[in-house]
Amino acid sequence: MKDLLYRLFEHQYMDRSEAQKVLAGIAAGKYNSEQVSALITVFLMRSISVEELAGFRDALLEMRRPADLSAYEPIDIVGTGGDGKNTFNISTAASFVVAGAGYNVVKHGNYGATSVSGASNVIERHGVRFTDDPDRLRASLDACRIAYLHAPLFNPAMKAVAPIRRNLAVRTFFNLLGPLVNPALPKYQLLGVYNLSLFRLYNYAYQSGGTRFGVVYSMDGYDEISLTSEFKVATPEKEQVFTPEQIGLGRCRPEELSGGDTPEEAARIFDSVLNNTATAARRDCVVANAAFAIRVICPEKEVAECLDEARESLLGGKAAAAFRKFVEINS
Repeated sequence: MKDLLYRLFEHQYMDRSEAQKVLAGIAAGKYNSEQVSALITVFLMRSISVEELAGFRDALLEMRRPADLSAYEPIDIVGTGGDGKNTFNISTAASFVVAGAGYNVVKHGNYGATSVSGASNVIERHGVRFTDDPDRLRASLDACRIAYLHAPLFNPAMKAVAPIRRNLAVRTFFNLLGPLVNPALPKYQLLGVYNLSLFRLYNYAYQSGGTRFGVVYSMDGYDEISLTSEFKVATPEKEQVFTPEQIGLGRCRPEELSGGDTPEEAARIFDSVLNNTATAARRDCVVANAAFAIRVICPEKEVAECLDEARESLLGGKAAAAFRKFVEINS
């Protein structure tokens, strides 16, 4: 590791095979926490390459505990995290809206590393017990069209570095990897990123895979469709720029999307969205993300039609019903 770190400090890059071996070594406990922290720091100082990202992904997928849910043809809705905005759990709420609209969702998530509450935090606070049992995951999908995969149960390398990530409390390349290593290998994915270089990186990475994707980037630095600015959407066919007004929604102010200062507050905000008692800004933000997820699955549909489906799920109580059933099945 020492020789590798010297090379990386001199702005050299790893090839795909070398990156794979390094991450496998991290998972095996081959390196101490200081060495891993130094490696993480490298990727705060410079961008990760496509080859490095692919090698890290190879390692995690090779070591993962598989979750064969392919029969459900699910979608994953996820952000890289690390945008520093401390928003409420937008992609998690959008996942239940999409499930309520009748589409299968397999969400891959973890505890928050750079925000007050990650997907696992808010779900666990409702009494959900995480599982890697395929039968329980399938039962959840059958009952409410959504299953949740808590990353440390499926990816040992994620578990190995969890204390380091918590102590550093900054975004790491593991934020970049999380969306790419859903152990169910979902057929569809909506991914939010926090800057333009990552937007390009993931767009390129997805083009060589079998996942039908949408990559979204709010141009003021949010890793989701925040409605605080224009946003870009890349799909296999094209890239587009939208404004909130263009899709019939108002602009949000950053403070309207705050996730609060405590996990308890974050959970209350999440509940208010699904129970349809949230502010218009929070509701519209979730509806927008859910709509573009639906459009990944159904590219023939217009944005307005997808927005209508998402609204019907949320305002009609279908999303809340899906969440209640999810908690019941998984507690």
